[in-house]
Amino acid sequence: MSSPEPAFVIRAATPEHAAELYRLATHLDSVNLPADAAAVDNLLRQSEASFRGDIAEPAARRYVFVLEESESRRVVGTSSIVAQLGRPNAPYVYFSVSTEEKYSRDLKLHFEHAVLRLGFSYDGPTELAGLVVDPGYRLHPARLGLGISYARFLYIAARRHLFQDELLAELLPPLEPDGTSHLWDALGRRFTNMSYREADRLSHENKDFIRDLFPTQTVYACLLSEEAQRVIGEVGSSTKGVEKMLRRIGFRYDDRVDPFDGGPHFVADTAEVAPIQRHTALPARVGVGGSTLLLAAAFRDIPPYFTAVPVRARVLEDAIELPERALQLLGAEHGEQVHATPLP
Repeated sequence: MSSPEPAFVIRAATPEHAAELYRLATHLDSVNLPADAAAVDNLLRQSEASFRGDIAEPAARRYVFVLEESESRRVVGTSSIVAQLGRPNAPYVYFSVSTEEKYSRDLKLHFEHAVLRLGFSYDGPTELAGLVVDPGYRLHPARLGLGISYARFLYIAARRHLFQDELLAELLPPLEPDGTSHLWDALGRRFTNMSYREADRLSHENKDFIRDLFPTQTVYACLLSEEAQRVIGEVGSSTKGVEKMLRRIGFRYDDRVDPFDGGPHFVADTAEVAPIQRHTALPARVGVGGSTLLLAAAFRDIPPYFTAVPVRARVLEDAIELPERALQLLGAEHGEQVHATPLP
């Protein structure tokens, strides 16, 4: 993101992005971004209603962002915010991971067992979700994954009252080449008689089957296959970079994992996340830019609702000085308030 002329723009996703977002969804196919055209359409309608403020309950809102090439408007990345993960009609479900010690004085044997316990929360955190960058752009020198990820922190910082006091990010664990999960095959399949993909798709709309069918007592990991034990709380190779970024800005592994595949849950206090702490909002002013690399954003109550660009700028006491091209991409006028946070 060091180019003096912004080559990429981040926008609020709306129904016009349906085809492009579906294309990206085929690279992830997750609960938060399913590779299903109808589900993507519904997600984008919910996203626009969230940005517009038409969903009365802030906790029920879901915001989707898209990363576009500024000239072609091709969508090359996406990310999203789930305002609250865990509500009365849709609980946040997880396995807590802990250690239980066993010791026999007579036999002088000592064991430490990893144990899993199913947990539910009906008043959960804000979730950072749905991060995908087109495979052809993942090694782009502009570090596109960083920009589309930071857009979420900038939005939360500027609209802090809409979000929870804790943030959560679930990272993908190691999966098999065909997308299956060792943990699911060793545990979930035995209690649901469903494949990993079948259960994952069902959970898009209804999580009741997890509560109804999963074991509610302690599960000793040593009873599972070695392959299943190894993936519990492990970060897959495709998300190692995300883990590094999250740890750098204040997230930590919270000894909670996804009950389907064992993917680790990272959490942070919202107010203590570095890009949120370092957020600023000042009037915009046209200038030659500066040495500070920022993600700068403009907000609207009408489309496009939210627009952000990575740009070299100067943060002064009374203004943010941006190159004219950046201001044009933001659709902002001289003197208009611009929100910004530094990019590493």
